Amino acid sequence: MKKRLSLIAIIAVYLCALLPLDSIAQKAQKDKRECYQFTIYHYSSIEQEKILDDYLQQALLPALHRMNINKVGVFKPLGNDTSTAKALYVFFPFASLDMITMLQQKLDADKAYQTDGAIYLNALHTAAPYNRIEKLITQAFPLAPTMKLPNLSAAKDQRVYELRSYESATEKIFRNKVQMFNEGDEIGLFSRLNFNAIFYSEVIAGDKMPNLMYMTSFENMADRDAHWKKFGEDAYWKKLSSMAEYQNNVSHIDITFLRPVSYSDF
Repeated sequence: MKKRLSLIAIIAVYLCALLPLDSIAQKAQKDKRECYQFTIYHYSSIEQEKILDDYLQQALLPALHRMNINKVGVFKPLGNDTSTAKALYVFFPFASLDMITMLQQKLDADKAYQTDGAIYLNALHTAAPYNRIEKLITQAFPLAPTMKLPNLSAAKDQRVYELRSYESATEKIFRNKVQMFNEGDEIGLFSRLNFNAIFYSEVIAGDKMPNLMYMTSFENMADRDAHWKKFGEDAYWKKLSSMAEYQNNVSHIDITFLRPVSYSDF
């Protein structure tokens, strides 16, 4: 038995010797990167909105909590009430892609979910609770492998969550922007300026690729504007954004201002 264990140890040491220590650390870190799903419900009527809210609050979130998925964000865009084209964003954090693929199977086996969500789940084709569903799958950045809950004191109906999507012209240029966030320490800059970032991620399935997405959070819109003013004036940002290797790595930016609903986990 001792000889067998010794042989295993020798093989392990040999394999580790073949890999640089930084490669081992990067692999371990990469393996722990969370994955995120955004489900975006597009709808137009008050009746649809009520069905969606009831379904999420009474059926889906409780079912996710039973699976120990406890950091589910539910948001509506600022100005959603007066907009003709309305939307509702649901943010799901997962430890791995496998969990995303297993989600529907687990929901199908959850009797309480099936009962509590019956009105939504059994809606007729003539009374659909939404006009269409959009889904995005992203993976956390290597140097921000897990999401963080925001440290905010304002009431939920006052908070502003800023969801940003940065597109790049090519895949290679996109990798350069991701590197700017990680090795270039743009993430560190956001942290130092207390942007209350919830996640940073690269989109692995979506309609605007290649692109990355991240979310920051603020007490209110005035707080948001003040933070971005400091960001633009920061000496490190001026240095980083002027570096030759990081020029022209973003071709388009989409900004969506969101507010959490009362039953959102954060």
